[in-house]
Amino acid sequence: MPWNLIIRVVEIKGRCPVYRVGDMFKVVGGYRLATDIPLCLHGLVTLMPYYVALSRGINPVELGLGREGRAAYVQCPDPCERTGGGTVVFKIEQKEEDR
Repeated sequence: MPWNLIIRVVEIKGRCPVYRVGDMFKVVGGYRLATDIPLCLHGLVTLMPYYVALSRGINPVELGLGREGRAAYVQCPDPCERTGGGTVVFKIEQKEEDR
C-alpha cells in the first residue's frame, strides 16, 4: 500500500513569490496532489524524481535525501543569487496510509 507524503516548506533562501515557510501540501495514495495553496512548477519538478520511491516506502536515507528517519529534503532549482528569486527547501515526510 502506498505511503502518503507530506511536503512542507522549511526554508526559503532569497525571495519566493509563491511559498512561505510553513506552507504544506500532500501526495496521497502515491499520485494525487492534495493542496489548498498554489503550487509552483519549479518546486514540483524537484519532487518528481523521488515521489514514487518515497510513496512506496523507500527510506530517504537510501536515496541520499536525508540523514536519518523518514524525512527527505529537496530544493527548488532557482539560483536565487542570479535571478533575484528564491530557492525553496522542502521537507518530505512519509506517513503510512491507514490499513
